[in-house]
Amino acid sequence: MIKDLRYLQLLSHTYPTITAASTEIINLEAILNLPKGTEHFLADIHGENDAFLHVLKNASGYIRRKVKALLHLTEDETRELCTLIYYPEQKIELIKPTKANLTLWYQQTLQQLVIICREVSSKYTRSKVRKALPNDFEYIIEELLHENTNEENKQAYVTSIIRTIINTGRADDFIITMCNVIQRLSIDRLHILGDIFDRGPGAHLILNHLSTFDEWDIVWGNHDVLWMGACAGNDACICNVLRLSLRYANMTTLEDGYGINLTPLVTFALEHYKDERCTIFRPIMPKGKRLSEKEMSLLAKMHKAIAILQFKVEAELYQKHPEWKMKDRDLLHTIGVDKTITSEERELLQKLHHSFTVSDHLRKHIKMLLSHGCMYKVSNSNLMFHGSIPLQKDGSFKPVMILGKKYKGQELLHRIGMLIRTALSNESPLLNPMENAEEKAYAVDYFLYLWCGADSPLFDKDKMTTFERYFYSDKKTWNEEKGWYFKLREDESMVERILADFKIRSKNGHIINGHVPVHVAGGENPIKAGGKLMVIDAGFSEPYHKTTGVAGCTLVFHSRGFELVIHEPFKSAQDAIEKGNDIISTTEIVEMSLHRMRVRDTDLGREISRKITELRDLLYAYRHGLINEKK
Repeated sequence: MIKDLRYLQLLSHTYPTITAASTEIINLEAILNLPKGTEHFLADIHGENDAFLHVLKNASGYIRRKVKALLHLTEDETRELCTLIYYPEQKIELIKPTKANLTLWYQQTLQQLVIICREVSSKYTRSKVRKALPNDFEYIIEELLHENTNEENKQAYVTSIIRTIINTGRADDFIITMCNVIQRLSIDRLHILGDIFDRGPGAHLILNHLSTFDEWDIVWGNHDVLWMGACAGNDACICNVLRLSLRYANMTTLEDGYGINLTPLVTFALEHYKDERCTIFRPIMPKGKRLSEKEMSLLAKMHKAIAILQFKVEAELYQKHPEWKMKDRDLLHTIGVDKTITSEERELLQKLHHSFTVSDHLRKHIKMLLSHGCMYKVSNSNLMFHGSIPLQKDGSFKPVMILGKKYKGQELLHRIGMLIRTALSNESPLLNPMENAEEKAYAVDYFLYLWCGADSPLFDKDKMTTFERYFYSDKKTWNEEKGWYFKLREDESMVERILADFKIRSKNGHIINGHVPVHVAGGENPIKAGGKLMVIDAGFSEPYHKTTGVAGCTLVFHSRGFELVIHEPFKSAQDAIEKGNDIISTTEIVEMSLHRMRVRDTDLGREISRKITELRDLLYAYRHGLINEKK
């Protein structure tokens, strides 16, 4: 007690009296007995903004299930109410003109929303629910949620509140607020297992939305790290980002999202590739998107121009870093192209480099990824990372060299995470400035290795055959041999060794990752190693739908256990609003607990228990005169 007295004195400033400390202990003990909050895990979103946001709005089908269970509605009524909850502003404008008795509709809808909101808020303390409420309606919503409508007097009280909301012309605003609160409380924590960027058009919109989301985290994927490298000024990453955007005809994120100036690339491509057809560089068009032949031709020329420049820039880095053992990836000479970067190409690079590194919106989003993310995360005995842990053939951890020192397992992911932060740090090096400057320069270069290096835990293949796919007709050369992690991931003992290396010793520990699409339609099971490993990349992005046979999935971890929700393709938000079409999802039970998990069974519960112990020590100090109350 004497040893901890200094800390307890600091704690006493927050809880200055016996009453304050006792009250907090009572509150925390009560929280420990609440049901565990619901966690949602999603991976490899790849810019599919509409589908991703719809999954958040419907909480992976949870809201629809609650509406059907709590309210006795027809299928059409269920569809209308659910769509209203997902898209309240737009749906109200469509519904109102169709209602002969609008007041009656308001009354029924408000009562239904109160019932649903009561259910989704039941796992939380009043204080947590209060934080989710906007100031305008905080008091009114609290009254509606916590009054017992089974009592005659209280029923009249609640009815009066609803009637007054309608009579004062606030019904629309109140419905919108209630719908947003339901959405917000339906997901306690969102875990993203990498790859927000590339392919789909809305990565910037996804990150804009996440900036308003309270509880979320991300483990970085290879595509996220590619954009981080572009933001940090790695020219090879910049070229790769542009090439992928052109390959999928996705200029929206570049131009509208981050204000990247593509005029220099257009000018260069038209000057140097004007007489080429560039057939193999024509973009892969998403369904429903059409471009004129002139537009397709321009994109193809831009695509080839940046691809050739990418291979040249990469070759320079492979020569600069022989320790990467990637000199064999310098292949331009095999098609008769000089790898020397011309003065015109160098000038183009400088302009593109400037455009990426000065984009305020891009830097803001990369800063978000840094503040909410890391290479791996451990939460409630679940180990999350995007791709792999590099392994050797016998299943042991593979040592990977970084700046003259070898790292493996958990140490490797931690070291890479620190290197990424070094590359993106704006702090002036105060200690060992030469050494720090050298590490920062290496860190910026290392983004390319993370993208396509054989021992990168974000790639983990023998090579990236982008060049061969463009220029070699022999498809045998396109093969990319996966690392041993992917070959051994059905081995339960291997999974347990990885969990132990990350200090997870619970018998209920799991690895959850994405990166490699699971062929669900072909019969591949996302649940591997006897339930110890879960791969949740089921192809959110449209180009992967043929591979996986579905359109993404959500792993849901609630108080009863794990469920895997597999999603069918989502047409559009507009289609959902106008026709009430929801994402069709199939739920599979992965693992169920014999008892319902409480907050005390979670990481948060362990933190709360430690705090309770500290508060009990503070009470002891108050009652024995070691610390005086501040009355």
